[in-house]
This record gives sequence, C-alpha cells and structure tokens, in this order.
Amino acid sequence: MENVLRPLIVIGGSVVLTLLIGWATDLLLRKADERDSETQLWGLLRRGRFPYQLVLCAALLRGSYDQARLTREHRVAVGQLLTLVLIGAAAWLVIRIAAAIVETSYTRYARAHHDAARVRRVRTQVSLIMRVVSAIVGVVAVAAMLLTFPAMRAAGASLLASAGILGIVAGVAAQSTLSNMFAGLQIAFGDMVRLGDTVVVDGEWGTVEEITLTFLTVRTWDERRITMPVSYFTSKPFENWSRGTPQMTGIVYWHLDHSAPVEEMRDRLRDILRECPAWDGRDYGLAVTDSTPNTIQVRALVTAKDADDIWTVRVRVREQMIRWLNERHPHALPRVNTAEAVPPPGLVPSQDGARHRHYAHETPRTGRG
Repeated sequence: MENVLRPLIVIGGSVVLTLLIGWATDLLLRKADERDSETQLWGLLRRGRFPYQLVLCAALLRGSYDQARLTREHRVAVGQLLTLVLIGAAAWLVIRIAAAIVETSYTRYARAHHDAARVRRVRTQVSLIMRVVSAIVGVVAVAAMLLTFPAMRAAGASLLASAGILGIVAGVAAQSTLSNMFAGLQIAFGDMVRLGDTVVVDGEWGTVEEITLTFLTVRTWDERRITMPVSYFTSKPFENWSRGTPQMTGIVYWHLDHSAPVEEMRDRLRDILRECPAWDGRDYGLAVTDSTPNTIQVRALVTAKDADDIWTVRVRVREQMIRWLNERHPHALPRVNTAEAVPPPGLVPSQDGARHRHYAHETPRTGRG
C-alpha cells in the first residue's frame, strides 16, 4: 500500500500545489490589473502563467521525486529530464517577464510623447532589444542544458582550450551574418531607419514593416514585401521620407499647349486644394518651368502632413486639373498641328493681315490632328 500511496502523494501533491500556487498568483495579478488599469504590466505578466506553473511543477518534482521511490533504476534519467524541463521553462518565463516589462515601458513612453518619429525610433529599439534578450536567454539555456551532461562538461574543457582557433574560423565563416547583426544594432541605436518609416530602396516605395538583427522587410504600396539584409541600409544610400518631420512637399507636372491659361490654372489649383482633405494648408504654387517648340511644362507644388497624404493630394490635383482643362480649355491640352498656324482663341486674321476679335457665332479654324 505504501508503494502506491507514496508516489500518489509525491506526484499528486506537486501537481496540486503547483495549481494552487498558480491560481493564487494569477488571482493577485488579475486584482492588481483591475486596481491599476493604466499600466499593462500585470495583464502582460499573466501571459506567463503556463511557463510559471511549469517551473513550479518541475522544481517540486525535481526536489521530491526521490521520495516517490519509483523506477529507481531510471532515477538518474528522470532527474536529468526534470532538470532540462526546469531550465527550459525558466528561460521561457524570463523571456515572458522581460517582454512584459519592455512592452509596458514602451506603452508609457508612447503615451507621454506625441512625436511619431521618436515613438517609432523607440519601437524599433525595443523590438531589437527583445530579440537580443531572447537570443541571449536561449543560448544560455541551451548551454546550461548541455552542461548538465557529464560528457558535455568534459568536452567543454577541450573546446575552451581551442577557443581561439574556433573563434577565428567562426568569424571568417560567419562574416556576412555578423556584419548584418552589427548593422542591425547600428540601425536600432543610430536612428537611421525605424518601423513605420516611408522609404525608397532600389526604386521601390514602401513602408518599413519589420526590422530584425539580420534582415529588414519593406511593404510596398501594392502589398508586396521586399526583404533585404540590414547591411544594405548601412552601406548604400536610400531615401527616408519620414526622417525629421513627416511633412512633405509634392510636385505635379503637366505638359500643355502654349495657349494654356496659367493664371486660371492657379485659381483652379487653389479651389482643388481647398476641397481636398489631405492638403495641410501650408503652401501651394503653380509656375511654368520649361518650354519646347510644341509644349510648355507647368509645375504645381503642394504640401501635406505625411507621405501618404502627399500621394493623395498629387493624384487628386493631377486628375481634377486635367478634367477641368478638358472641359473648359480643351485648346490648352497638347496637340499636333497639321494645318497652317492659327491665332489663339479670340483673334482671327483679317484679309489685310491685321488681327481682330471674332464674335460668338464665329468659329476659329484650329488644326487638330
């Protein structure tokens, strides 16, 4: 009877005690979260319930398993397994706690600061810090697991003896990987590019969606993902439209006929912008910037609060201005003349070579091709 009750008491007691302690801890965290709803720390710590209970159970079983007197011939193997589970669960719990603390700190910072650029910079740094912490904890946990085996401890001494040679070989073999890792740290703390920044790389316009220690992902306007090594951003030039203030100035070009009504186009541009919610109201302008024997180049300058809005303003101005010209001033659109030169609308030549205005019932001859 003792052989049956003892294992049940030891194993069952460990499991029940684990569940009780886990329930009590979760209850305290839930009450703390309800009492202090402004911080997310207690709610985030509750996400570590499972690794926390796993640590408790593994620790209790590791300490009391010998008292159960089960499978004595496999006692060492079972103890080794419980030790490995304990180390792995402890590493998992440390990562969850670190993530909760870092995420809470970032949330408080984001609430206290309204500068979007600074918030994105901190978000990038926080993400990379968590990746570094997770990698360090994982490596330490694996090393601790390996060192629990006597054979690995013996091999560790020989590895340390040849650490210099192995370090040189590993450095040469992983040169590109190491350079990307250092480039990732340089990006995080050098404030070169941040999560959410609008960038142009290799002629592609997009938003930085993910930054890791080795690669960076850019989401383009058509929902494609471009993945490139982070060393690209430390060795080659690229455009960062979110650097500094997010406000931007956009340019719209038209190639029109020489008779285009530039003054009326300025008035029409003002009316279009007033009806466009994406325009921030800072500035606008329209000027003739170039001319050719057949056309003139008209440039409009518009402003917006960020890269997304400047795109909206540009396409709206381009579309509505062309529509207005087509409806009100079709003669201003580019054309190919196949007839003799004609005077601008409103003037017709007389027989003696002088020019005078025509009336509404008169239609000037225009050579359209």
